[in-house]
This record gives sequence, structure tokens and C-alpha cells, in this order.
Amino acid sequence: MHEEFELTADLFERVETDLKEAEAIKRPSLTYWKDAWRRLKENKLAMFGLTLIVVLILLAIFAPILSQYSYETQSLKERNLKPSAVHWFGTDSLGRDLWTRAWYGARISLTVGFVATAIQFIIGAIYGGISGSVGGWIDSLMMRIAEIFYSIPYMLIVILMMVVLDPGLVPMIIALVATGWIGMARLVRGQVLQLKEQDYVKASEALGGGMLWKLRKHLIPNTMGPILVDLTLSVPSAIFAEATLSFLGLGISAPMASWGSMANDALTGLFTGCGYQLLFPALLISLTMFGFNVFGDGLRDALDPQLRK
Repeated sequence: MHEEFELTADLFERVETDLKEAEAIKRPSLTYWKDAWRRLKENKLAMFGLTLIVVLILLAIFAPILSQYSYETQSLKERNLKPSAVHWFGTDSLGRDLWTRAWYGARISLTVGFVATAIQFIIGAIYGGISGSVGGWIDSLMMRIAEIFYSIPYMLIVILMMVVLDPGLVPMIIALVATGWIGMARLVRGQVLQLKEQDYVKASEALGGGMLWKLRKHLIPNTMGPILVDLTLSVPSAIFAEATLSFLGLGISAPMASWGSMANDALTGLFTGCGYQLLFPALLISLTMFGFNVFGDGLRDALDPQLRK
């Protein structure tokens, strides 16, 4: 038989209710961007890609400065030297230090990638934003023009423009931007068409906000998530396009160097025991592409509202 247990008042302790304490927010609130950054930091592969990009940029800035060799200094006595403690990446067929040329070339390649992508963003955001905001026959006309350019192979236009223009950094950026903005314009237009029917945009319009005001204050800022993802994936595309043009001899002129021109110069020594001359520029291009792609994938997941906790 179980012994009966009697509940008495002295077994209980009264807990006072504090309304302020009950309504206090224990967990700090996170904005959309803070929450995206928190989830991005949890993605180890994406953070590795970001770290890799930062390291490549820092080396491109400081490595040529710290080197005792110039990117254009030739020494016939030091032709085709293998990597060593003196020449970390070896030398090319003209005796130029490949370590210095590789990081000087990184400046050229990264500059082309970042500048071309930034200009593509500006043109595409303005063109697509206006097209999506205005709508009607103007939208249809602007998109038909964009589709005409889009139907022509991208690389074909770039190569034709580089043939017409003199080789150099600025002509190459112009050639890459010529049709590179179309993808950004279509992305921004699609986002604007979705957002312009939202209540806060209608309220801004009712209060007298014009098209430029709505674009600057509401539409473009709220499309930055997909835009940032597209930008991180456009940079390696521009870098690879620059490397392709330089490899074909349509890019940077000698003695200036880029990864593509270094790969082209290394072809003559590929079958004569100097394969390292091709290895290092190809490796740097691959690492850059890998870093931007894994970072872009992680950024896309971090900015996805459906994954927000």
C-alpha cells in the first residue's frame, strides 16, 4: 500500500509576476543582413572561399612591391630556371621572374574582373530598373533590344571589339562590358516587376514618390540579395574572359603581364621540361575561380529568406 501524501500550502512558493521581465526580449533581434552574415560565417566552405579571395588580393597588392625583381627585367643568364629559393616560381624564356609577373598579372586580372563587373552592375541596374518600373511598350522595346544583343555570342562580340580596339586594359574592360550588362539588366528587371506591386511601393507612389525615388529607396535596395550573388559569380567570369583574350593574344600587350598572357608565353616550353611556367598562372586562375564560386554559392544560401531562422 502506498502512503498517502497530503499537499499543504507550505510546500509551495509563490512566484511574483513581473510584467516588464516577462516582456523583455532575451535574444537580440537580428536584421536581415546581420542574420545573413551569421549564416554565411557558419558555412565553412564559403568562408574558405572568402579568405582565399582576400589572400589573393593582398598578395597581388604587396607581393610585387616586396620582390627584388621587376616584372619586365630580362636576364638571358637566368632563362628557364626552375622554381628555387631565389626564384620561387622560376623564370620564363626571357629570364623574367615568374613570381613577380604572376602577382603583377594578378593585379591586371583582378582589376579587369572587379571594374568590369562594377560597370556591368551600374548599367544593368539602371537599364533593368527603368525597364521594370516603367512597363508597357517601353519595357517591351528595351527588352527586345537587350535580347538582340543577348542572342549574339558573348565571346564573339568581345573578340571583334578587341580586334577593332587597340590592345590594353581600358579597351578590354569596354569590350567585356559591351554585352556583359545584359544579364544584370534582366535580373534587376525581374526583381523590380515582383517588388513594384508591393504595398510599401504603392504607398510611396501614393505619397508622391517618383520613379527614380522608388528605384533608389525601395526597389534597388530590396533586390541587393540576388544582385550580390550574381556579382560574386560575374567577377570570375570576367577574369576568365580576360585570361582567354590574353591567351589568344588580344589582351594585355608585352611586357605587361596577366595570367592569360603568361599561359600563352608558357606554351613554347610546355614540352621542353618547363611546364611549371604554365602551372602557376593556371593554378592561380583556378584558385580564383574556385574562391569566387564557393563564396557566391554560400552567399546565395545565406541571403535566401526561406532559410532564415
